[in-house]
Amino acid sequence: MTTRRDWLKAISLALGVVLAGTAFAPAQAAEKVSVFAAASLKNALDAINGEWLKQTGKEAIVSYAASSALAKQIEQGAPADVFISADLAWMDYLADKKLIKADTRSNLLGNRIVLVSGKSDAPAVEIEPGLDLAGLLGDGRLAMGAVDSVPAGKYGKAALEKLGLWPNVAGKVAGAESVRAALLLVSRGEAPYGIVYRTDAAADANVKVVGTFPEDSHPPIIYPVAITADSRNADAAAYLEFVRSPEAAALFQAEGFTVLE
Repeated sequence: MTTRRDWLKAISLALGVVLAGTAFAPAQAAEKVSVFAAASLKNALDAINGEWLKQTGKEAIVSYAASSALAKQIEQGAPADVFISADLAWMDYLADKKLIKADTRSNLLGNRIVLVSGKSDAPAVEIEPGLDLAGLLGDGRLAMGAVDSVPAGKYGKAALEKLGLWPNVAGKVAGAESVRAALLLVSRGEAPYGIVYRTDAAADANVKVVGTFPEDSHPPIIYPVAITADSRNADAAAYLEFVRSPEAAALFQAEGFTVLE
């Protein structure tokens, strides 16, 4: 017959097991830093995140897309800790809505836009007023990021307008959801030419740079970075500091970016 004393002993033993298990349970893993970054940053930022993991044992998870799409996602409540845009406009968009921590914002990188072809024998061209870009395209399309939202597309359209080339090619543009999507159209031979960042061209062996747009033909290409207003991740500030470090700068430069002071 089970006595009250037996029950109390059993309960005590069970409670001891539970408490022991709690005492020796491993601490909850640190929350990963969530980064929303312009698609053109993928190669460089993947390398930087590898170094961050190696040095700290902590992970950064990156969502790459057009800056416009990422800014809209943050506006809708997506859980991002850090945002790196490919232009000032989309960072300003979030700043105006108080969705970034203003005191963490800085201008991180610069870039150039180039004309690329998927043909290894495509001749080099001087990108200037009078260039017969429509003639180069023939019946093909000019791959670009969407010119009303994707930063690379906006820079490209601005340059074509400044050089007087836009009216002849506007109807031939194949707008893509991101600059990397535009690059892919050229890389796969689906478009004979495209306008992408210099760093994108360097990341794809199937495309060739045939011309570089004059820097004064479009607004300065600037990549700003900031921590989002809703971030509560204790590692976000340390991650941002690492992205701004000399070590990260070397990795950005290796991919063709200009590091801004």
